[in-house]
Parts: sequence; C-alpha cells; structure tokens
Amino acid sequence: MGTHLTERVVKAAEIGTRKYVVFDQDCAGFGLCVYESGRKGFVLIYRSSGRQRRLTIGTWPAWSVVTAREEAKRLKREIDKGEDPLDTRQSTRTAPLMKDLIDRFIEEHLPKLELTNASDQKSMMTKLVLADWRNRLVTDITPTDVDRLLTKIAEGRARPAKPKTKTKRRAPLVPARPTPIRANRVGEVLRKMFTLSIQWRMRTDNPATGFRKRPETARERFLSFDEIGRLAEALANDEDQRAAGIIRLCMLTGARLGEARTATFDQFNLDLAIWTKQAAYTKQRRTHRVPISHEAVALIRLRRDAVPKGCPFLFPGDVEGQPVIELKRFWARMRETAEIPDVRIHDLRHTFASLLVSGGASLEMIGKLLGHTQAGTTQRYAHLIESPLRAGVNAVGEMLKPRLRVVGE
Repeated sequence: MGTHLTERVVKAAEIGTRKYVVFDQDCAGFGLCVYESGRKGFVLIYRSSGRQRRLTIGTWPAWSVVTAREEAKRLKREIDKGEDPLDTRQSTRTAPLMKDLIDRFIEEHLPKLELTNASDQKSMMTKLVLADWRNRLVTDITPTDVDRLLTKIAEGRARPAKPKTKTKRRAPLVPARPTPIRANRVGEVLRKMFTLSIQWRMRTDNPATGFRKRPETARERFLSFDEIGRLAEALANDEDQRAAGIIRLCMLTGARLGEARTATFDQFNLDLAIWTKQAAYTKQRRTHRVPISHEAVALIRLRRDAVPKGCPFLFPGDVEGQPVIELKRFWARMRETAEIPDVRIHDLRHTFASLLVSGGASLEMIGKLLGHTQAGTTQRYAHLIESPLRAGVNAVGEMLKPRLRVVGE
C-alpha cells in the first residue's frame, strides 16, 4: 500500500543500516528514500520501455513533501506521453552550453579572420555575451533572448574614467552612453555563430537570423584639399618618418591601416607598379592585386633604403621581426598639428575614394581598388559622382545650346 507522506512522517523516518524507500499511497511510484548517511530525498520509480527507472526529485527539507509530490505527478504525466524524464535529464546535462559554443567559435572560426577583426569579435563574445549567457543551454536561446541582450548592449554601460594622474584610488565611473552600432555588430557575430552551431549540430535553428538592427548614420568625412595640404606638411616636418610613411601609404593607395602597417617588400612589383596584398593581411581574406602610383613607388624605394638590409617589412617595429604596432600617439599629434581633430586614419581611405570619384572613376573601379567584396559597400560613394556627371551634362549642354544671333534694330 504505502504511507501517506507528510512532513511529520519524513522527519520521523528512522535511519537504517542500508537505504530504503517509503512509498506514498497518494502517488504511485513516489516515495521517500532514506540513506545510511541520514540524508533523505524524494524519488520516483517508474517503468519505461520495459525497464525500471529511478529518478531523484530532490532532497528534504529543500523540497517539501507537497512540492515533491506535485513534481512526481508532473513527471508521471510526461511518462504517460511516452517520454522518459530520466533520459531527458541526462541529455540536458550533456547538452552544450553557450560557453562551449563561444569557446569553439573563438578557437575554430576566428583564426580564419583578419587579426584585428578576430580580436574585436573575441572581445564582443567574452565581454558582452559570455557574461549573460555563460551557463545557458545553446538550445535554450530564443530570438527574445537575442533582442534583450542587444537592447542591453545598445543602452551602453558605465566605464571607469581614465585617470589623468597615476593614483591608486579607483577611478569614478563615466555615465553610460548609447552604443547602437556596437549592438548591431554583436548581432551580426551572433548570427554567424548560431549558423555555425547548426553545422556543429548544437541546435537546429538560428535565433539571431532576424535580429532588430538599430539605425546607423554612416560617417562620411572627406578631407578638403586644404586639409590634405596641412596634413602632408605635418607629416613632412615630423621626426617620426617611419610612422609618417605609413600614413602617406594610406593616403596614396587607399589601403587600410593594417594593410599598410604590415606591408612587406615582396608584395610590391615596382617595375609594374603593382601591390599584391596577401590574403593573410586583408580584411576580406583574399589576395588583392592593385596598381599604385609613381609617388607610392617612390615612397617604397625610400623605405627600402631606410630599413636594415634583410628586413621584410616596410615599417619594422621596435620588436625584432614585427611591424609597427601602435600609431595612436603619432596620429593624435598629426591631427593637432594639421588642425583636423575629427579625422580618423580610416577617413584617409574615404578621401582617396572621393578623389577617384572626382576624377571620373566608376564605382566598380573604386570597389576593385579598395578591395570591396560587396557592391553595397562602394555605394556609399555614389552621391559623390554627381560632380563629374554634372560636368558631363553641362558639356553636352554647351555643345547643343542654340547659337545666339545679334539682331539689329
């Protein structure tokens, strides 16, 4: 039969020389297991696929009799549907967690990316995603979870202020600033990671496929001819001509900073004026072959005379066998000297493209010179084409306009 289990019955259950079970008369298979150690716990004994199974619900007094009995009834309803709750629990314990997915994403996917991009994505995953989802099951993440996380990231977070002087006191927190663009980038990385999770058979769908993108205003900063002149003068007068050469190469070729900084002499064919950027050093991870100007060729010849013989890098760093790593201080000095405080080094690439457009280059040509893999990336320069188009329209108008005749009185 069994006993009607109550808190009093559980408390009074005596400890024996071996464990035993006191079954409950109100719920078949549900009972109290008393262990030799004195520990008491609630169990459910049932049959599944012809096998007898024993599932531990929880220990007493953390679980009350009433709560444990209700859980046992719920489990029995699952058993009646043909499910095996013990198998479900065991599979859940071995199911991959988000920390496992993130670790695999970092170890297997990020090495395929350009170094700076890989470092940035690793920072997103470890600082922004792992903190919230570390012990969540990969299969438990829903589109709602993704949206909630991206909303939190978009709101920003308070950061310690940078101390102006060396002090042991903890720096005060700077109020949070909205970071919607960062949220969009995290969303894109999550979408890629969950796509890979499907390939790795960790889940069957992608919860980040349709994540809500925050509005972005594309930054378009192009240097004027006057600003280009001031920057060129500042570069020529600075003592650090190694760093100045990197900036000049960016200006002359439209190359990304990383491409110019890590450039090696064997990438250049100076006779044909060709720069072949190796896949390992390009953002798109593809070999990119572009023509360069005579001024760029002259700069490379000067660098060959300036660096030690046998050094592969145009701009060797302070660490032997490595290129220049950091340009932040140098660029801050150039911006101050040239009076261009809001210009980033990447804006030199935009300026290069704008000058090409002004010279009549097509978007297709610009995309090839800049190494864009998607036509949409080059479309940001489309509005600049108005100037050469307008000049062409005006030229046609000049040829076709009616000749004025002088009519006497």
